[in-house]
Amino acid sequence: MLEKHPQASHEEPCELTILMPCLNEAETVGHCVREARRYLAESKIRGEVVVVDNGSSDASASIAEESGARVVHQPIQGYGCALAKGIAEARGRYVIMGDADGSYGFSSLDGFVGRLRGGHDLVMGNRFRGEIRRGAMPFLNRYVGNPVLSGVGRLLFRSGVGDFHCGLRGFRRDAIRELELVAPGMEFASEMVVRATLAGLRVTEVATTLSPDGRSRRPHLRPLRDGLRHLWVMLLLSPRWLFLYPGLALMATGLAVVLWLLPGARAVGALTLDVNTLVFACAALVLGAQAAGFSVLARVYAGRVGLFGPDPRQAWVERAFSVPLLGASGLLLAVAGLAGAAYAVDFWGQASFGPLDPTVSLRIVAPSAAAMILGLQLLLVSFFLGLLELGLPPTDRSCATPR
Repeated sequence: MLEKHPQASHEEPCELTILMPCLNEAETVGHCVREARRYLAESKIRGEVVVVDNGSSDASASIAEESGARVVHQPIQGYGCALAKGIAEARGRYVIMGDADGSYGFSSLDGFVGRLRGGHDLVMGNRFRGEIRRGAMPFLNRYVGNPVLSGVGRLLFRSGVGDFHCGLRGFRRDAIRELELVAPGMEFASEMVVRATLAGLRVTEVATTLSPDGRSRRPHLRPLRDGLRHLWVMLLLSPRWLFLYPGLALMATGLAVVLWLLPGARAVGALTLDVNTLVFACAALVLGAQAAGFSVLARVYAGRVGLFGPDPRQAWVERAFSVPLLGASGLLLAVAGLAGAAYAVDFWGQASFGPLDPTVSLRIVAPSAAAMILGLQLLLVSFFLGLLELGLPPTDRSCATPR
């Protein structure tokens, strides 16, 4: 049967590529390839099976080729780099990717194919809506890691995806190529879902079965390390949650405390808050402004290079934080800080430049220093926004999926 439905050649139209990243999977890759080819033949789908060898030291590549796969090589190690290479090499209009370790079945992909043909851009497998067989997923991954990270993703990006990290998923090749995904490791899985959501692609899910893998060695996944990398990528792709909201909260708290303590010491129960607290409040104000300013820069830059999809809030941000407005505000704050510094020197001169009462002098010095720093920060942000308006090109992406 397999001979009657060979893989599509480079010249022939190809509807589906079944893509498998592979690193030392000699025990299972042959079975996965044969199962995928059997599915294509039985479903009468013109397609191909592509295995991306990611530097295997065993016979994985030759076994995959002997089993009927087209093998491509990615010497740069990493799950994301392997998949980026495979997506770039895929000939199918649609791609279904899955691990070559036997944990996902390639014999029943109709749910993915049907939704892709129906117009969806990304079809995620959901192991929690399907079946997780005994021994297929460690306890902490199943009940803590995956649910928590998927929950964070739904919260930050308003995504309806319930399983961000399922390794079996299908997508329209051109739609994912347009995203130019860059994550080199396991976090590639989260980046794909997040970037697809931000770009407004049509995303859906199908129930999926996860089986114990067929390898005898330790899995490539490192739950703590890779979980933190997934979380880091999601936070980086949501600068409002990582920088803007915490920064604004820190700024508001710092400013409120500064204004509260400027007239004099305050008693809170048995505690007395004075100039030491004032200094820390000024520091909070400065740090909060740094975080918020970085969020604005990140959002504008991301919009310039197409990292995020259209966002009406971005246009408002660019109007509200225009270069002239930021520059003028920074200059005014810096001048106000310098004026406060001059007043502090004059105050010191009235004491013949001798010792001062810090509970008095710091109420002048600390806010003045904070104003000068904030003013300089605003000026630097305005300069950088000006550079962005010149249209600086994005940096090179070594593992990006080219268009």
